[in-house]
Amino acid sequence: MAKCAFLGLGVMGYPMAGHLVKAGHRVSVWNRTISKSDQWQGEFDGKACASIEEAVDEAQFVMICVGDDPDVYEVAKPAIAALGSGAIIVDHTTASSECAREVYKLANQAGIGFIDAPISGGEAGAVNGQLTVMCGGDTEIFERAEPIISAYAKATKLMGPSGAGQLTKMVNQICIAGTLQGLAEGVHFAQKAGLNMEDVLEAIGKGAAQSWQMDNRAITMNRDEYEFGFAVDWMRKDLGIALKTAADIGANLVLTEQVDGYYGDVQDMGGNRWDTSSLLKRLTNPK
Repeated sequence: MAKCAFLGLGVMGYPMAGHLVKAGHRVSVWNRTISKSDQWQGEFDGKACASIEEAVDEAQFVMICVGDDPDVYEVAKPAIAALGSGAIIVDHTTASSECAREVYKLANQAGIGFIDAPISGGEAGAVNGQLTVMCGGDTEIFERAEPIISAYAKATKLMGPSGAGQLTKMVNQICIAGTLQGLAEGVHFAQKAGLNMEDVLEAIGKGAAQSWQMDNRAITMNRDEYEFGFAVDWMRKDLGIALKTAADIGANLVLTEQVDGYYGDVQDMGGNRWDTSSLLKRLTNPK
């Protein structure tokens, strides 16, 4: 059993912190909106805190799950200042690799371990404790943190030094973007051709075209339903990070850049909070 703090109780962080309690850890939580912390405390056997400093007091492990680079800095810096030497911070935010490396340095200067650990699996993965976690950092720190992370993860892997977890998450989002655009075009074509989508999926869903997105999103796309998790606004944030990094390292992401623009079209349609499978909307409702 470990003393843990969880900072950020959004769609992902809320159930993740709950899994830590279920695994037997002592958990304190903090969220910008205090009522969310109070709600969590009412559901789980943990402690809601009014400040970051209170939440991380005597913590051995601190989990962060917030929005973007500025949020990570805003939360991590006071946590580092308040933590004792030997503690470990695990940042589950999808952020830039530069942010990860900078916070890693700040933490190490204070005698604190730091792992960048972005997650994949969506809200369902967080609720069911079945997330995939891509980590960057020092081996010894990772080996200490991995048993704690396993409370809400089905797979956790150290990808390399600080920043490698974030770079791997970029690869994840690049692949998802291309897959979803292909699936959107396939569904659109099937609709225009007058095919029964369920029959199409039965025919092609066990072959080379099969993917998680096809298994879980093709039918809902065909029904024009886009309320299933990861929002377009967040995907554009993630793809923006990937595209900036690609420019820095000289990687050619032609398709990713196109799909990012397509998500911009979806935002222009008012689809900021639609899930990422909503790429079909711009094909069925052209400008």
